[in-house]
Amino acid sequence: VQLQASGGGLVQAGGSLRISCAASGRINSNYVMGWFRQAPGKEREFVAAINWGGSTTRYANSLKGRFTVSRDSAENTIYLQMNSLRPEDTAVYYCAAETRSGFSYYSVGEYYDHWGQGTLVTVSS
Repeated sequence: VQLQASGGGLVQAGGSLRISCAASGRINSNYVMGWFRQAPGKEREFVAAINWGGSTTRYANSLKGRFTVSRDSAENTIYLQMNSLRPEDTAVYYCAAETRSGFSYYSVGEYYDHWGQGTLVTVSS
C-alpha cells in the first residue's frame, strides 16, 4: 500500500480545509485508514480513522464534531474535512493504513504499517 497525502496549507482560524490521502496498491475493504497529526514539539496523536469499505469511522474525542473522515472509492482517496480550525490544529497531518488488526488498535500509530509523507496544515490566529 502506498499513500500520498496532500492539500495542506495556510488557513485562518475558524476556516475549513480538506486534506486528501491517495492510496494505491492492493487494498482490502477491512483495512483501516487513519489520520494522525504531529505538532511542533509534541507527540503524534490520533485524529480519525475509517475502514476502506467506508462503513465505520472513529474520531479522537477532542475533535469529534469538527473533523470528518470520508472515502471516495472511485478515486481511491481518503479525505479529512476540518472545520472551525484553531491555531492548535497546526500540525503535519499523516495518513496511514492498518492492514492486520481492524479497529482493535485504530488510535495507536504503532499498529499502522504503511504511512504517507505528511501534509502541513497551518492555522493562523
